[in-house]
Amino acid sequence: MIVIKMASKNIQKIEETSICPECGSKYLNRDEYRAELICDDCGLVIEEDLIDYGPEWRAFDRDQREKRARTGAPITLMIHDKGLSTMIGWKNRDSYGRPIPTRNRAQLFRLRWWQKRARISSYIERNLSLALSELNRMASGMGLPRTVRETAAMIYRKAVFKNLIQGRSIESVAAAVLYAACRQCHVPRTLDEICKVAQIPRKEIGRAYRFIAKELELKLMPTMPQDYIPRFCSKLKLTAKVQTKTQEILKEAAEREITSRCSPTGFAAASIYIASVLCDERRTQHEVAEVSGVTEVTIRNRYQELAEKLDIDIIL
Repeated sequence: MIVIKMASKNIQKIEETSICPECGSKYLNRDEYRAELICDDCGLVIEEDLIDYGPEWRAFDRDQREKRARTGAPITLMIHDKGLSTMIGWKNRDSYGRPIPTRNRAQLFRLRWWQKRARISSYIERNLSLALSELNRMASGMGLPRTVRETAAMIYRKAVFKNLIQGRSIESVAAAVLYAACRQCHVPRTLDEICKVAQIPRKEIGRAYRFIAKELELKLMPTMPQDYIPRFCSKLKLTAKVQTKTQEILKEAAEREITSRCSPTGFAAASIYIASVLCDERRTQHEVAEVSGVTEVTIRNRYQELAEKLDIDIIL
C-alpha cells in the first residue's frame, strides 16, 4: 500500500514539473538508465529514482508478447462476466503440452462442466450470455467495429437490469440495441440491414427499439443522408471526386430544407446517382439501389425532386 501511494505521488510530481523550475525550459529529458528527469538546457536534475512501470522483458513480435505477458485479457462488456472468470481449455493437455492420461479425462470433463455451470449461476447471467453471443454474431455479419459492439452490450445490460426484456424475445431486443448503438456511435445502418442479419421482422425490431429508447431515455440524433455517403460510395467503387460532389449536393439541399421530409437513404442514393452522372462515373439506378437498400422508384423520385429544386441539368 505504501508503494502505491509513493508511485501515485511520484506521478503527480512529474505531471506538475512539466517545465524546469530553474530556467523554465520545457525540454526535459527522461534518463531511463539513471532513472532521472533532467533539464536539457541547464542540466538540473528535477527528479530522481523514478519508477519504471513498463515490463522488464522485451518482445520482437506478437507471439513473444503474448507468451511473456503475465496479465489476462482486458475487461470487455461483450462477455456476460466481463471476462473476469477463468476458463478451462478444451484441449486434453497439461501446462507442459503433454497429453492427459485417459484415466484422468473423465475428471477433467466434470471440472469443465461444473466450471461452466459456476460461470452462469443466475437467469440474468444466462440471458446476458445468450444475448451477447447473438449481438456478436450480428455485429460480425455486418462488419461493425468494436466500439459499436461494446456500446450495444452496455445498452443491453441496462435493459436487463431494468427488467425491460420480459415479454420480448432476446433476438429482437439484441437487434434493437445494436441499431441504437449504430446511431449512437455515428455508424449508420438501416433497419433493413439489421433485419437481414437478425432474420427478424422489421416491425418487431422497430417496436423493441422504440420501447428501449423511451425507457432508457437514449438521446439519439436522427441520421442524416451525409452519414451514408462514404459507405455507399465505397461499395460502388466511386472516387473521392464523386463523394465530394455528393456532399455538396446534400449540403445545398439541407440549406433549402429539402432532405428533412423523406428517408435519408433515399436522398443519399439519389445524390450519389446525380453526382456519378455529373462526374462521368455513371452508375445505373439498379446498382445504386442494390447498395443503398432502396427501390429504383425511390431513387427516380428523389433525384427528380433534387434536380428540379436545385436547378441541376442531368443528361441521361
